[in-house]
Amino acid sequence: MDQIVTIVGAGTMGHGIAQVCAQAGYRARLCDVDQGALDRGLEGIRKSLDKLVSKDKLTAEAAAAALTNIERATELRAGVADASIVVEAVPERMDLKKKIFADLERFAPATALLGTNTSSLSVSEIASVTASAERVVGLHFFNPVPVMELVEIVRGEGTSDATVNRARAFAERIGKRSIVVKDAPGFATSRLGVILGAEAIRMLEAGVASAEDIDTAMELGYKHPIGPLKLTDLVGLDVRLAILEHLHREIGEQFKPPELLRKLVAAGKLGRKTGEGFYKY
Repeated sequence: MDQIVTIVGAGTMGHGIAQVCAQAGYRARLCDVDQGALDRGLEGIRKSLDKLVSKDKLTAEAAAAALTNIERATELRAGVADASIVVEAVPERMDLKKKIFADLERFAPATALLGTNTSSLSVSEIASVTASAERVVGLHFFNPVPVMELVEIVRGEGTSDATVNRARAFAERIGKRSIVVKDAPGFATSRLGVILGAEAIRMLEAGVASAEDIDTAMELGYKHPIGPLKLTDLVGLDVRLAILEHLHREIGEQFKPPELLRKLVAAGKLGRKTGEGFYKY
């Protein structure tokens, strides 16, 4: 049975994935070359677990047990040497992901499942730098990972049925529901999610309604748990812009990024992580 999960990248998504793995009883090893990022990641996990305890969604004992399951590593070779599953959660740059996967091919056990948390990039292209594309799969988590129920499993051109089944079992063990999609630009979730967000931004740009009213329309009229502009602030305007630019190149004009989005990103207003996006925090 898979026992050790190494998560490469200690940012928001990475430490969230580490938390749910630790809560599920895995040895969750958070790996990042930046010691400061590891420290911030662990602090983020502690805060998240404390919040779950305060809301009676987790016992104090279970939170303490999860923390004991978390390890940290600053060197990739050591971090993945005995891993059963590796989940890459670095920024959405193809060059960076390819470098990580080339290293994983050399350093991780030949039996390890190799997952990428990409939200829109080609899993097949990421896998192309390995000699074992059959064990490479997309594992697209959603922010905040401890709360969101879905894992989108993306089957690359070379991904084997055994790997997809193993990914499904992994998702189930960490308490997530999974869907399986083909390796197409934006997959299912990002493709639909960003086009809704982009149209909301264009409506705001055109003065159709305020940000609050656009979000309320979707929250109350369509039962979305969070409106598209609030969600963009949560995900990060820079992240959404990068996905839109990728889909614009790959699919067509319907994904052309709104000018308002470009202006806000250029101004450093990236959403919650900077204190301001479409809203102030």
